[in-house]
Amino acid sequence: MDSLPPGIAYLIRSSPQLLPPPALAYALVRLASSYYDLVIPGWVLALAMFLSLPLALTISITWADFLVWQDARRMGAELPPTVKDSLPGGMSRVLQAAKTFKTGYPGQLLSNLLFCREIGGYTFNGRTMFQNRIVTCEPEYIKAILSSQFDEFEKGPEIRYLFQPLLGTGVFAADGGLWKYHRSMTRPFFSRDRISHFDIFDRHAEDAINKLKSRLGEGHPVDFQDLVARFTLDSATEFLFGNDVQSLSEELPYPHYISSPFPSTVSSEKSFAEQVDHPASRFVAAFSKAQFITVFRMRFGMHWPLGEFWHDKIKEPMKIVNGFIDPIVAEAIRKKREVAQARIVKDRDDETLLENLVNSTEDPIALRDEIMSLLVAGRDTTASTLTFVVYMLAEHPEVLRRLRQEVLEKLGNQKRPTYDDIKEMKYLKAVINETLRLYPVVPFNVRMSKKATVWPNKIPGGKPIYIPANTRTPYSVFVMHRRKDLWGPDALEFDPDRFLDQRLHKYLTPNPFIFLPFNAGPRICLGQQFAYNEASFFLVRLLQNFSDISLVSDAQPPESNPPVAWAEDKEGRKGKEKIRPRSHLTLYADGGLWITLKEAKLGETVV
Repeated sequence: MDSLPPGIAYLIRSSPQLLPPPALAYALVRLASSYYDLVIPGWVLALAMFLSLPLALTISITWADFLVWQDARRMGAELPPTVKDSLPGGMSRVLQAAKTFKTGYPGQLLSNLLFCREIGGYTFNGRTMFQNRIVTCEPEYIKAILSSQFDEFEKGPEIRYLFQPLLGTGVFAADGGLWKYHRSMTRPFFSRDRISHFDIFDRHAEDAINKLKSRLGEGHPVDFQDLVARFTLDSATEFLFGNDVQSLSEELPYPHYISSPFPSTVSSEKSFAEQVDHPASRFVAAFSKAQFITVFRMRFGMHWPLGEFWHDKIKEPMKIVNGFIDPIVAEAIRKKREVAQARIVKDRDDETLLENLVNSTEDPIALRDEIMSLLVAGRDTTASTLTFVVYMLAEHPEVLRRLRQEVLEKLGNQKRPTYDDIKEMKYLKAVINETLRLYPVVPFNVRMSKKATVWPNKIPGGKPIYIPANTRTPYSVFVMHRRKDLWGPDALEFDPDRFLDQRLHKYLTPNPFIFLPFNAGPRICLGQQFAYNEASFFLVRLLQNFSDISLVSDAQPPESNPPVAWAEDKEGRKGKEKIRPRSHLTLYADGGLWITLKEAKLGETVV
């Protein structure tokens, strides 16, 4: 059914559920007319068949809810409070979420204190499309999902279905034995020996900084997000494949007010005709677009085809993505066969991750799926972290001065950092952690319960919280990281010292699950230390070369500026934003992060 329009394929798949009620209504009306010798008008027959669907849906939902209630009662538990909705099936909330996804602030509803008081906490039943959806921002319950009750939750068939066009059966969407297989294959490539080999970072950081200096020398600001996305793409592809895609060789985008053939590629709303023709840039733009579509579809679950009835929106960007990845896979398979034919024995320690994968399978689709997942982990996460770190440094010059002082005292203006150097730079780690706290790379995530289970109630004496089987359980570290009851009254302020002073021992040490920038439990990000090292290395090189960072608001595309209404939020971070944070699979700055920097003089010290 892949060749059919999404809506038609959806109706065909749903026909076993959709056809019986009208068929039964038709049979009953005909039977009644025959038995009572009545002439039933055609419109009555048509109306009966039409009304049979909502009637059958109502009966089905009522029965399913009764079974859930009965099972919860059997376990001495209860469902969390259900958010009220003015439309059946939670549709007004679905529409609101879709609107917020495009124009609102991340976690806007979940972080609303009035909303949390109304429902009695940060865990509720956000019933959507007539299905239970247990949403939480509680560290105890996120810990249950990711760690203590790990075997009771999985990505689930619905997430696999939604992610299949984007990531296939790669590690991000896999469950069970397939996930364990992917995990075992990639784990050895994130050992200390491999992630502390900084030659890759150094080459690409030098290229990026030279591009930065060149553009600043022209008198124009730079989209830093675009720059570090290229840096991390080139670094990731060399680390994973042995050859980088040379995205840094392409011209950087100019601000929107400059007439140039090189527009910014960071906005997921741009058409592909507007993108430059460099293969790596077209891949980045297409991949971003595909992620955006995938996450938007998640709002509607299995019913997304009704919103794309005649046209599958993800096909166009994925054609570009696959056209970029497939030649890389084909070349790896070709080289493997050449080596086998020549009977060359290759040192396994020198293998790239792709070469190792090719030794396990030559299935190009399976290899592509795994590469896609690893590129998300290897590129998007670090690019997001660096973007928001520099955003915070521009907004907090006192933090910038202190961080630069640590860099210069430890390494001077030119010395290349080593693994041990970075490990000893405590303030650098604190700056990165504080950025990841306020702007976590993956702000929202989701699992599905494999069977009915319970969570302990946070209210003393309260009944356990019941989680029905096969229920989506979305959770948000973005909201959790900003909760004042977990992080203190200054939780919404950017202050790296919270990871160094008594607040660390007061809040985080006794409750480590309040800080989860890389997830936790068996599925914790394998590339966590790789990301820290890469981000730290680049920041060190950046601050060795530049002494001051400033945002350039005029260069920000007008449509990506924070709405004027955001400024009315005097207490939250929304009112302080100078850019518009958005998310697909990862957090990013809509329209890019446009900055200018002051080049440091050789031998300059921090005052």
